[in-house]
Amino acid sequence: MKLCDAHCHLHFESLTPWLPEALETAKGAGLAAAVVNGTRQGDWAQVTAFCSRENWVLPAYGIHPWHAAGRGGAWEKELNALLEASPSASVGEIGLDLWIEGHDLADQTVLFRRQLAIAREHRRPATVHCVRAWEPLRQCLKKEAAPDCGFLIHAFAGSEDLIPFFAECGAYFSFSPSFLAEKRQNRRQAFRRIPRKRILIETDAPDLGPPPELNPYPLTDAWTGKPLNHPANLRLSLEWLAAVLELSEEETAGLTTGNWRRLFGSGDFGPSE
Repeated sequence: MKLCDAHCHLHFESLTPWLPEALETAKGAGLAAAVVNGTRQGDWAQVTAFCSRENWVLPAYGIHPWHAAGRGGAWEKELNALLEASPSASVGEIGLDLWIEGHDLADQTVLFRRQLAIAREHRRPATVHCVRAWEPLRQCLKKEAAPDCGFLIHAFAGSEDLIPFFAECGAYFSFSPSFLAEKRQNRRQAFRRIPRKRILIETDAPDLGPPPELNPYPLTDAWTGKPLNHPANLRLSLEWLAAVLELSEEETAGLTTGNWRRLFGSGDFGPSE
């Protein structure tokens, strides 16, 4: 089975000591392609370098809402240049977040709408982060059209009632290993309501890992001692999503891989194999 990770951060330094072995294990578990998302201007060069070394992954460049206040004056010029230089690059990770302490929703919204517009202008998919900001996100999408090629709401945790609206706007929705926690059962079940042609799987590695008792690939940050999400946990996302959808793992792999290619690999964008 070929599995495609819709959202991860394999360039993060916390994974560096474990990366060669972790990638080998993940590929053995089926990982064939991934979108590696930048989160701020300061890590865009790392995304570029990683994707140059690992030609089976696609780069994404964006400013995460947590880093909105730290953006430099030339961020638009830099982002446009990266997209022009890489026809396979998408825009992400961008979005809105009301969970982070000291958030400035007004500034996040300005930044999000501009990045969404840049994705639309370059005809690239976008990857959207949303935490506790579902109504502001809905309002943004009523005012600022998404790219025609679509966009991803990664680790979708919104209300089931919002699914039809987001889907009409062009959204895809990805299933994360973090949904395996018992308290997130409702998040898992929401995927029954999502159009099947819009469902993807992700890891968000090294973040958003599964609960420890369900984690076959425990990994620890060498500097902080905190647990990391292993890229091979994409297989967990597949297995649990298959159970939710009442499909075989093979059917779910075919479904999510086809959807990944439709969003991130259609036409001249990304790999065709």
